[in-house]
Amino acid sequence: MIRRAGSALLDLIYPPRCVLCRRLLAPGQTDLCPDCRNGLTECGQTLHGAFFQTCVAPYCYDGALRESLLYYKFHGKQSYAAAYGRLLAPRIADALSGQYDLISWVPVSRKRKRQRGYDQARLLAAATARELGQPLTRTLKKVKHNPAQSGLDSAAERRGNVKNAYRPYRQERFAGKRVLLIDDIVTTGSTLSECSRVLQTAGAASVVCAALAAAGKKQSG
Repeated sequence: MIRRAGSALLDLIYPPRCVLCRRLLAPGQTDLCPDCRNGLTECGQTLHGAFFQTCVAPYCYDGALRESLLYYKFHGKQSYAAAYGRLLAPRIADALSGQYDLISWVPVSRKRKRQRGYDQARLLAAATARELGQPLTRTLKKVKHNPAQSGLDSAAERRGNVKNAYRPYRQERFAGKRVLLIDDIVTTGSTLSECSRVLQTAGAASVVCAALAAAGKKQSG
């Protein structure tokens, strides 16, 4: 009762808005307005990489979703993570059920986190894990502050940019286990592949991946 009253008070002070177009939501609406929910572009992509078995990326990184993710990453909209988790979790449940033992994420570097104030992939993974009713487990740390993947043209440049950028974190947590690795956006899969290589070299049994959106050339990492 107290929690419900507190939530209602917050809605009065900060009325909920659509995470894509940022218009006020009507009573009973959650996360997206009807227009944005109906207009969300579903790519339904399933990618395969050198070191991960599959990557589920249900939405296209374009239009209103692209603008929303840019706000999320660069304008302090951490609250969007909860809505993104509610979008991604059902797709993971449908496509990857029974294929992983724990949920983790692709971390940003310490410098990037300090600049931004948060790790957007961790927030997304945490929100998704909550929706799936599972804990979140840290498995990686980023040890190299490399240039953003979005500034690189070729797949070869992207692979070279992330090589040796990650190290395992407390590998006893995931040794012998199947890992679900979550990121916000996937393009060529170079980052996910390198993270998967590191995890499996450190003892993970296998890696499957998920991202909220799949991007075209020069739009993400």
